[in-house]
Amino acid sequence: MSIDHITPIIGITMGDAAGVGPEIIVGAWKRIVEEILCRPVVFGHPEILRRAAVLRQTDAVVAEYSLHPTSRQSGSDLPKGEGNRIPCIVCGNENILRVQPGSVDAAAGEAAFQAITTAVDAALKKEINAVVTAPIHKGALNLAGHHYPGHTELLAERCGVDDFAMMLYLPPDENTPPPIPLSKGEGTVEANGLAVVHVTLHTAMRTIFDLIDIESVLAKIRLADGFMSRIGNRQPRIGVCSLNPHAGEDGLFGSEEIDVIRPAIEQAQAEGMNVTGPFPADTIMIDAQNGRYDAVVAMFHDQGHIALKLLGMHRAVNITLGLPIIRTSVAHGTAFDKAWQGTADVGSLIEAVRVAVNLSQSEGASQGEAANLRRLNSLR
Repeated sequence: MSIDHITPIIGITMGDAAGVGPEIIVGAWKRIVEEILCRPVVFGHPEILRRAAVLRQTDAVVAEYSLHPTSRQSGSDLPKGEGNRIPCIVCGNENILRVQPGSVDAAAGEAAFQAITTAVDAALKKEINAVVTAPIHKGALNLAGHHYPGHTELLAERCGVDDFAMMLYLPPDENTPPPIPLSKGEGTVEANGLAVVHVTLHTAMRTIFDLIDIESVLAKIRLADGFMSRIGNRQPRIGVCSLNPHAGEDGLFGSEEIDVIRPAIEQAQAEGMNVTGPFPADTIMIDAQNGRYDAVVAMFHDQGHIALKLLGMHRAVNITLGLPIIRTSVAHGTAFDKAWQGTADVGSLIEAVRVAVNLSQSEGASQGEAANLRRLNSLR
């Protein structure tokens, strides 16, 4: 199979079988194939998808395929996804069929791992254009013997990269306020959406202070600037969060803002980036929502996630920066408390596919974070 930037092949991993992944894929399928110019293919277990189709009361038909070279079916034979036809690359074994909804199970973790690695390898071989991941459960992944704190770290290792970051991206819509002009000559500028990049990610809170240094903050500012520069027709405006309350109150509540974050910002400014801060985390996202920033660099996971999800939980998209492949994801977890009830919201998955397609179609965009999302709204 060879990739096609006009009608890109999007590999969607099924996620944890005990969570909402299978049902949101089935629930979103018709909208994906009718609204978005792509060829979606699922990496997962076909029987789990069939159960999800029954749950969602759809007429979906799951067709089984394999990327194994000895298979009679090759990737190039995969049919274009239709309203009721779901091509599924078989990943995992029959052990997954005994997994109970809402349970942490090693069989589900193993099947999720196989789906992710198979899809990533296909993207690295340019058999598919992009990978969109449904949520996994980190406990199940670890029970299966795969000791990663999350998708992002697994993907980075599989792709052989060290400089990477998680970005939550909220595409602009009709409710997005126009960016605030920062100078008299700037005039009206186009809204590019809002991104949050995290310096630290899946780690215990007690370790965060040891992981934040000048280089780690600077690296994430660079990644945010590199991605957002390709979204619009202007230099992105980046705000940086503080780590301590009130931005440290000039050292009264901690010196990290003085010793680490501010020097990183100054270095980024010296490199020509439009970045300011550090600002208190309880106010910076209000300014970002009102159009002052295109991207915010958060110091830790919840500092960025909570704020962006409050702004647009079901439209937010997770994008991994720094990979040699395109990877987007839903911005929510397995939601075991809602799993297999037929009510899980499909909005974030649809947006994740939409963004992956746009990244794939962008002319001159490199694989990974380099992309041009200007045509995002035209695909809605």
